[in-house]
Amino acid sequence: MSKRDYYEVLGVSKGADAKDVKKAYRRVAMKYHPDRNPDDPDADEKFKEATEAYDVLMDPEKRAAYDQFGHAGVDPNMGGAGGFGGGSFSDIFGDVFGDIFGGGGRGGRGGPQRGSDLRYTLDISLEDAVKGTTIEIRVPTLVSCDTCDGSGAKKGSKPTTCGTCGGAGQVRMQQGFFQVQQTCPTCRGRGKSISDPCTSCHGQGRVEKTKTLSVKVPPGVDPGDRIRLSGEGEAGPEGGPPGDLFVQMSVKQHPIFERDGKHLYCEVPITFVDAALGGELDVPTLDGRVKLKIPAETQTGKLFRLRGKGVKPVRGGSVGDLLCRAVVETPVNLDKKQKELLREFQETLGEGGNAQSPRQTSWFEGVKNFFDDMKI
Repeated sequence: MSKRDYYEVLGVSKGADAKDVKKAYRRVAMKYHPDRNPDDPDADEKFKEATEAYDVLMDPEKRAAYDQFGHAGVDPNMGGAGGFGGGSFSDIFGDVFGDIFGGGGRGGRGGPQRGSDLRYTLDISLEDAVKGTTIEIRVPTLVSCDTCDGSGAKKGSKPTTCGTCGGAGQVRMQQGFFQVQQTCPTCRGRGKSISDPCTSCHGQGRVEKTKTLSVKVPPGVDPGDRIRLSGEGEAGPEGGPPGDLFVQMSVKQHPIFERDGKHLYCEVPITFVDAALGGELDVPTLDGRVKLKIPAETQTGKLFRLRGKGVKPVRGGSVGDLLCRAVVETPVNLDKKQKELLREFQETLGEGGNAQSPRQTSWFEGVKNFFDDMKI
């Protein structure tokens, strides 16, 4: 019986690309797979026919020979470019569903597995974050066993290839008409079994150890920034390369300053006499004290900017500023004479009208207008 045209079998045109061929084959294979049609003897033939067509059309050389010579170009009995290899459903669907099932199971195990990365949270002061520092930290981790050099086997012996997975580290399982891979239950993905384990690491190839490391904190780091120490993470199993250690910055709260990006903020309490008449105050900065001139009639909330007294960003840029917020402090624990003087001062304020309390006057006017509007 003559064979049908491969393009006709899959229902695609001669110009169809590999993606269209895969899509068409998946549709036909799903329809005629023997597991889905146990009572239909023709389904098995149609499935094999579709698989044969897929095998040829997905191979560039076979497809070129088929396009030029027809079935004779790919029939080994006729001296063609090579025949149908009898690929199984799972092998071909390894290409179709490779992304879903991890590559279809064609490849073996890769190289040694890399060790896990570690994270360490480092608490530093604001001064250290701004100026930079070097700090030693102690990190518990897993390192390669010196006794067995990370192999897990006792000296004089070697790990043997796992008999269950043949060293692949994975085994195939049939689920319906799909084949999926899972970690080998015998060797747990290692691909090797150890009959005589090392007494130091008990066959793990790694032992726990606390390492002392020096961390250089650059000036201007922000909270949440991470410093990467390459190769200081956990050692990889079976002598694999180690992971990395990520040191995350956490800046402690400062009793005076608050940081916002490259700028620093602080509150400066001033007496109501200095606020009214003006004066000078010593203001702390991270570089020492500076004189801050308070102008007369200063109100609470007024900001004074000290340029260049902030933080130089770690990623470059200009140095930030220190912004001082004035807070007028109300005197407490007054004696009798001080209270009398304040009352006399209060009486003198009435002589100046509203000019000496502009904010109070405008606030009362706003309240009055608010209630007047509610009455309308």
